[in-house]
Amino acid sequence: MSWRSSEAARIYHERTKHSPLSVQTVPHFLDWDNQPLAFKIYPAAEKTSLDPVAETVGPAPAASPLNIQTLSRLLFYTGGITKHLRSARGRMPFRAAACTGALYHVELYVVTGGIEGLDAGVYHYDPRLHSLDRLRSGDFRSCLVDATGGEASAAGAGLFLGLTTTYWRNAWKYRARAYRHAFWDSGTMLANLFAMGAAAGIPMHLLLGFADPEVHRLLDVDAEKESAVALVAISDSGRKAETAASPPLAAEPLGLQTTPLSAAEVDYPEIREMQRASSLGSGAVTREWREKGPVEATGHRGTGMTLRHLEAPPPEPMGLAEIERVIRKRGSSRAFQRTAAIDYRLLSTILARSTRGVSADSLPAETTLSDPYVIANNVNGLPPGAYAFHPRARGLEPLREGDFRSNARFLDLEQDLAGDAAANLYLLVDLEPLLARYGNRGYRVAQLEGGLIGGRAYLASYALGLGATGLTFFDDAVTEFFSPHASGKAVMFLVAFGVPVTSTLPV
Repeated sequence: MSWRSSEAARIYHERTKHSPLSVQTVPHFLDWDNQPLAFKIYPAAEKTSLDPVAETVGPAPAASPLNIQTLSRLLFYTGGITKHLRSARGRMPFRAAACTGALYHVELYVVTGGIEGLDAGVYHYDPRLHSLDRLRSGDFRSCLVDATGGEASAAGAGLFLGLTTTYWRNAWKYRARAYRHAFWDSGTMLANLFAMGAAAGIPMHLLLGFADPEVHRLLDVDAEKESAVALVAISDSGRKAETAASPPLAAEPLGLQTTPLSAAEVDYPEIREMQRASSLGSGAVTREWREKGPVEATGHRGTGMTLRHLEAPPPEPMGLAEIERVIRKRGSSRAFQRTAAIDYRLLSTILARSTRGVSADSLPAETTLSDPYVIANNVNGLPPGAYAFHPRARGLEPLREGDFRSNARFLDLEQDLAGDAAANLYLLVDLEPLLARYGNRGYRVAQLEGGLIGGRAYLASYALGLGATGLTFFDDAVTEFFSPHASGKAVMFLVAFGVPVTSTLPV
């Protein structure tokens, strides 16, 4: 099935919806003896150790140089191990960004033409050791320029980061729905990465349009088990002409050995079918996919109605030291203080910071594709109720007032977190115009933006001294709750925030 169709996306979305009936009747248990490794390990790879990362002290320079020390910080605060936590199953490595089930199925790869301290090559990031596995030697950036159909930011990149998902590592718990999580969890990691880039003065551009087979060949991944989710082009002064002019090297198959994830793997063909149906076959096809430019927000624009405007100044990027401090203390809150309110100014700051635009090939630069909705349970200065948030107009549109804690709890698969939270942010999308523009691949775009906004909400919440957690949901019930305003829209992400009861202790 071609990416130009949208049938596969519709089918996959419907088949992976949660409902009270599906959750209660579909049998599934966690085989702990067969739990996948949380790391991709190349036993025989040549390793380049990265220096331990200490927190930045004082202001960051106006523009950090793109060298191995800078790369080390970016990798650590995007996907590194920031602490170890005590759990029922022992000492658990805790990563920089939130991940569904703490299963850490998203891998990071580096493609560089050579920076200070690191030779040109293709590398895999190993967070266990905070090191790089060398997969290829040489400058292969032009392979990615070709894969993106000559996208301008790709042609000017000094370095690329690639994000992939390993299906089984997440499907072990979440089955076919794991393909959604590939983009959610990549999005939360990208929220960290782009926050670091903004604070360090490093230009970054998100690329969701690329020829999947070419990227898989370069990274030497088995596309039946692991697939590319996103590329990030990172600028390096003086590299543009060199990148564009350098002839592409041939990415021959490597067949590098990796440690098996578990004794046995269960196949979920819906994941592979959706991946294939949303793939772009070549750089030329990618260029066709991108030619019309990014779609606009889905119509949730904020005109002609009474809005409650945000009580916060326009969002400013946090400093590097602040971003690093927030990432190090970030966690996923396991319980909220039900009676503890947050001020409307705090909610305003979270909404403003999480919904600003991002530099990307397929997302609006100054707003969102997603239509944000809010259930306010306990916000000083804002009546409890349901709201639609309008990012461009920076205001909340009241839908109906009332105590909807029990509704919020039900929508979150009948878990207490959403009912006890001070507020819940739901990200919905009108899929039809998005799929009409981008075909099946538009589903990837929508899911990833949901994770990116959710990841920014995490960072904003923890920066303000609050807690946050991403939650799953009964799909159609969420749409129905916010209808008729949300009629026809699909839920991409849900994040709850408030005052946490306790925090998990590091060990």
